[in-house]
Amino acid sequence: MDITPHLAFDGTCEEAFAFYAATLGGTLQTLLRYRQMPVAANVPAGFADKIVHATLRVGTATLMGNDVSPGDYARPQGCAIALGISDLAAAKRMFDALADGGVITLPLAETFWALAFGAVVDRFGVTWEINCERPGRRRAPGRGRKSTPRAARRRSA
Repeated sequence: MDITPHLAFDGTCEEAFAFYAATLGGTLQTLLRYRQMPVAANVPAGFADKIVHATLRVGTATLMGNDVSPGDYARPQGCAIALGISDLAAAKRMFDALADGGVITLPLAETFWALAFGAVVDRFGVTWEINCERPGRRRAPGRGRKSTPRAARRRSA
């Protein structure tokens, strides 16, 4: 199973996804417009060139998005897109790029678990958390290391 974040925009999806592709080093895979839908005749006036479906591939992760119908947009609350970055310089570059035109809610700084952690709401209204863990820190199961129960490790030794 994959869990894929899906972001809604107020008409800025295309601009946001081009920015995310450049900032995160991803590849824009899909960019479909409302005028391409089978029911394009029902699309609100002036909305035909907005995005009905976008996908961005960054490494093994996928980010999806679209522009919502006029009047239906609500700024996201209570969630964030978390980026795990192993290189401190890259973490700083991404944080600064996402913060440009946005609002820093937690400055990027050293924590007890990370070389740097910070949060920002970008200029498109999306909250991002940048986490640069300390080298050698044990990752959660399923996050890059094979997880073997302790009892099974003892039996195989």
